Amino acid sequence: MPKKQIFTLEYPVRCSPAILYGFLSTPAGLGEWFADKVDERDNIFIFSWNGSIEKADLMDSELDKFIRFHWQTAPKEEYFEFKIEKTEITNQTILVIKDFAEKNEIKDQSQLWEYQVKELFHRLGN
Repeated sequence: MPKKQIFTLEYPVRCSPAILYGFLSTPAGLGEWFADKVDERDNIFIFSWNGSIEKADLMDSELDKFIRFHWQTAPKEEYFEFKIEKTEITNQTILVIKDFAEKNEIKDQSQLWEYQVKELFHRLGN
């Protein structure tokens, strides 16, 4: 099986890091845009889409800065991460998403994130 590669996507966001972080780190926030339903117990997030369930472990987080998850079915070195950065000059908030995909699937995976982020922006009023 081909080894997956990390890829990074960046999106400027018009909201405060604190508001954005709530949408990235809580079951209620993630349920607004990322999955149909999200539950959390003991740092395990349970994501549901059309009856399909995936579990992810919360690997690490820092309030209003980043949150990193690991799908329980993925190799342990793979993760997906939401990071919140501020540009120095314009002080604009940037959402940085890191994920893993096989080289020939990065475009498709990026398009899937694009769709998800559009839904997030809709919820944020962007």
